[in-house]
Amino acid sequence: MPFYMVGASLFVSNIGSEHFIGLAGSGAAGGIGVGAWEFNAILLLQLLGWVFLPVYIACGIFTMPQYLSKRFGGSRLRVYFAVLSLVLYVFTKLSVDLYTGALFIQQSLGWDLYLSIIVLILITAVLTITGGLAAVIYTDTLQAALMVSGAIALMIIGFVEIGGYDGLVRKYPGAETNLTVPNTTCHETSPNAFVMLRDPTDEEMPWPGFLFGQTPGSIWYWCADQVIVQRALAAKSLSHAQGATLMAGFIKILPLFIMVMPGMISRILYTDQVACVDPDVCYEVCQAYAGCTNIAYPKLVLGLMPNAARGLMMAVMIAALMSDLDSIFNSASTLFTIDVYKRIRKRATVRELMVVGRLFVAVMVVVGICWVPVVKETQGGQVFIYIQEITDYLAPPIAAVFLLAVLWKRCNEKGAFWGLMVALVAGLTRLILTFIYRAPGQCGEEDTRPSILADVQYMYFAILLFWLTTIVAIVVSLATPPLKPDKLHRTTFWTRHDKNMCNIPMLEEFGRKIVTSDLQLDVEGGKKDANIQADISDEQTDGDVEFQAESKEKTLTSKEQKYAVENKEAPAV
Repeated sequence: MPFYMVGASLFVSNIGSEHFIGLAGSGAAGGIGVGAWEFNAILLLQLLGWVFLPVYIACGIFTMPQYLSKRFGGSRLRVYFAVLSLVLYVFTKLSVDLYTGALFIQQSLGWDLYLSIIVLILITAVLTITGGLAAVIYTDTLQAALMVSGAIALMIIGFVEIGGYDGLVRKYPGAETNLTVPNTTCHETSPNAFVMLRDPTDEEMPWPGFLFGQTPGSIWYWCADQVIVQRALAAKSLSHAQGATLMAGFIKILPLFIMVMPGMISRILYTDQVACVDPDVCYEVCQAYAGCTNIAYPKLVLGLMPNAARGLMMAVMIAALMSDLDSIFNSASTLFTIDVYKRIRKRATVRELMVVGRLFVAVMVVVGICWVPVVKETQGGQVFIYIQEITDYLAPPIAAVFLLAVLWKRCNEKGAFWGLMVALVAGLTRLILTFIYRAPGQCGEEDTRPSILADVQYMYFAILLFWLTTIVAIVVSLATPPLKPDKLHRTTFWTRHDKNMCNIPMLEEFGRKIVTSDLQLDVEGGKKDANIQADISDEQTDGDVEFQAESKEKTLTSKEQKYAVENKEAPAV
C-alpha cells in the first residue's frame, strides 16, 4: 500500500467513535487538557516509524507476539502478550466503541442503546469478514476524508455560533448548570480549562505523570499494538511506512480543534444537559448517573447542523465506529488464531483458523456488550479517561519490554518475562482495587477509597510500573546467560542490517515446511544474499511465517534440503 493510504488508515484506526465522544466529553468536562494525548501521539508515531518499524520489517514479522518470540525465543512471552492484548481490546476498545457509537445513534434517532450496538456490529462484521485487511485499509482512506471534512465543518459552525475562539475563552468559565447539588462544586468549570499540562498535584493532568507515566502507556499503543502496527506493515516499503507515520502525525494536530474544543462549545450552548450534575437529571438526559458530558458532540451535531448535514455527520460517526471495530476484529482474530490457537492446534487448517477466528470475535463482542454498563458509570462518565486509566495499569510493562528488546541487545527472555510478571502482579492488584473501591461517580458522593488509590494518581502509578519492569528485566538479564547470537539477527535496532546468515530456521506455515532464500538483507538499499544456512532443524520451528519482505518460499524434501545446502541455492520446485 502507498504511504497516503496507510497514513489515512493509521489515523482512522486510532480516531474512532470513542475519540469523537470521549475527547469532546472530556473537553466539556475539563477543558483542553485532554488534547495532550493527541500531541503526544505525534511524537510517538515518529518513534514507530524511525525506530520500531525498521526492526519489524527487517526481521519480517506479522504480529507483535511473533516479534517477541523471534527476539527472545520460547513461547511464553508470545502467548502472554497475545492474551494481554486481547484483554485490552475487550475492556478498553471494543466495549468503549460499542457504547460511544451506540450513544450517538441513540441521541440522533432515539433508538434503544443495545439495539444500536447490535446493528452496528452486524454492519462492521460484514465488512471485516468479507474484505479482510485490504478492504479495511481501502475503506479507511475514504473514511478519513469523510471524518475530517465533516468534523471541520461542525467546528466552524460552532465557533461562529459562540463568537470565535475569543467567545470560547470568555464563555466557557461561566458554563455552569443551574440545577446543582447543594454544598458541592461539581457544577463549576476547571480553573485550568485552557492549560494543557498542569500542576503536579492536579487530579486530571499532572505534567510529570503525563510525560513520564502516560507516555509509556502510549508507546505500547503506537509502537507495539497489533491494530496500529499491522497497518504500518502493510506499506509497500519502509520509506512508505515512515511517510505514513509522518502523514498520520500531521493529521493528529486536528483533534484538539475538531473534537476537544467543539465539546467545550457544546457545554456553552447546552449547559443544563451536557454539564448536568444531579444524578436523577443526568439519568433522564443520557441514562447515566455519573454525568452526561459524553453527549456533548452528538448534542452539537443535532443542535447546529442543518438537516442534510446531520446525515453527513451521522455517516462520519458510523464511519469512525466501523473503522475502529473492523480494526479490532481483524487484529484480534489474527492474534488469537496465530499466537494462541495455533500453538494448541499446530496442524490446524486455514479453514479451521478462519472459523475459530470468527467465533472468537463473536465471544469478544458478547463480553464487550456486558461490560458497557461499567464503562458508562466510570471516571465521572468520561470514557476517554477511563481508557487511559485501564491502559496505564497494564500497558507500561509492555512498553518497557519492547524498548529493551529493540534498543538493548543484552536483554534476554528470562529478564523480559520476570519483569512482566512482577509488573503484572502490581498492575492487576491496583486494577482490582480500582473496581472494588470505585471512585466517586456522582456529584456529592464521598470518596471512601484507600489512600493508595485516592492519593496516587494513575499516571504516577504508570511510572512505577514502567521502571519496575525495566529494573527487574535488567537485573535478571545481567544475572542470567545472554541470548545466542542468532536471536539478535536483525531483531534489534543495532542489528537490523546484519548480513550474517546464521541459524536461519526452517519455517512452518499452517503445517507446510518452507525455507526462505534470496532474503532482502538491506531494507533501504535492497541488497540481497542467497546464502542458506546448513543447520536447519525442526526444533527451531515456531509456527511463524518468517521474513515477510521480498522472499522466495520453496517446499523442500530432505534430499532437496541437502542439495540446497551443498550448492548454496534452493532448487526449483
